[in-house]
Amino acid sequence: MSASEKMKAKAEQVIGKAVRKAAHALGSETTAAKGAALEARGKGRGAKETGKDTFKP
Repeated sequence: MSASEKMKAKAEQVIGKAVRKAAHALGSETTAAKGAALEARGKGRGAKETGKDTFKP
């Protein structure tokens, strides 16, 4: 897994979590859902890249 892909995955997770927490504090459920989706996408990207490392010869 390349370092840039790892950074993208982690950045999506961190930004998504921050957006979700801020939106909950402000009471914006739509934005909170978007933040949660971004965080989930980051987790999925990280899992994909970890899987690539596992099966790499």
